[in-house]
Amino acid sequence: MDVRVIGAPMDLGADRRGVDMGPSAIRYAGLADSIRSLGHAIDDAGDLPVPRPEGRDPNAERPPNGNAKYLRETRWVCRRVESAVADALDEGAFPLVLGGDHSIAIGTINGVNKDRKLGVLWIDAHGDFNTPETTPSGNIHGMPVAAILGRSVFGEMEWARTDVEERNVAMVGLRDIGAEERTAIADSDVTVYTMSDIDNRGMVPIVEDALDAALDGVDRLHVSFDMDVLDPGEAPGVGTPVHGGVTYREAHTAMELIAGTDACVSMEVVEVNPILDSHNRTAELAVELVASGLGKQIL
Repeated sequence: MDVRVIGAPMDLGADRRGVDMGPSAIRYAGLADSIRSLGHAIDDAGDLPVPRPEGRDPNAERPPNGNAKYLRETRWVCRRVESAVADALDEGAFPLVLGGDHSIAIGTINGVNKDRKLGVLWIDAHGDFNTPETTPSGNIHGMPVAAILGRSVFGEMEWARTDVEERNVAMVGLRDIGAEERTAIADSDVTVYTMSDIDNRGMVPIVEDALDAALDGVDRLHVSFDMDVLDPGEAPGVGTPVHGGVTYREAHTAMELIAGTDACVSMEVVEVNPILDSHNRTAELAVELVASGLGKQIL
């Protein structure tokens, strides 16, 4: 496999600064050597440009209703992520996108979805199902699932929406969901497994069921892995930590099951924040999880 690493040092989708350094931290943690040790080639395409927030009006471009900070800049970045991902796939490479905040998933999934029927496995502590009308913060990193599904005003934004069907989106690890998000998710055809489900049933059956849902009628899978799905005791350096998350072994189990499907054609790892980390621990774990997702096994 030829793995093409695409850095997207985006931090305009969140309030807390620092995730823009995530791609560098993950590389520094030994990403290239880890991928090569699996027998894969690696092509690091470097980082895509991201506008700096200084001197910019976050509300320069507002949706008709509600709030979405840095909407214009997010569109600009996601277009470039989309193009880089589409080019990688067209050239036979496996795009591995390093965030940055989770708003970049809008660009990644648009790039993968071009002329391809796609399932999405979303591994995250948060629902990311807000819209500009329901968001309490205006932060777009809390909206990417709603965006790719064309919900609310996103249905009018050609750069955001995709033709991924709701039934082909499966979410795992949720534990921090807003009231209006909860209602929207319940009214959708998205498959959702919370931390309570994992507690009750275990990670293996949950991920197996999530993969079945995401791949129902399609044969290609995109994995969007937010490092805040892990418990902060395991991954302290994330943008929005939430207690009570996935353990180290549960996370590896999920990625090993993904590798076993042979359906995964792209992946992104987001929300690593070195400012909040301890000795680059979270970035090192991100590298380990990517390796598991790309086929690393104990035996």
